[in-house]
Amino acid sequence: MAIVTLGEQKAHMHVDFTDDDAAIEAQIEAAQSHLEQLLGYEIEEEFETVPSDLTEAVKQLAATWYENREATSVDVPGELPMGMWDIVRERRNYTF
Repeated sequence: MAIVTLGEQKAHMHVDFTDDDAAIEAQIEAAQSHLEQLLGYEIEEEFETVPSDLTEAVKQLAATWYENREATSVDVPGELPMGMWDIVRERRNYTF
């Protein structure tokens, strides 16, 4: 189950139409899945109450993927949104 609702994500992105709801929901799920792979655990199983930094990370990543749907672009940075690696580094369950 996603830790960010469609309504929360649309408010975060200032989207007020329904045409892209299915795409936005898919990006929320993909963003959470990607974050969980980086963290090494499923967020909802790890925390009784989901920390706000992880919720924000999912919102930022889903918004980035929504706004930049192409694999490459001159205007798109090649990395995760600013601050994502900091959140992952602070919350992950493994080290290298």
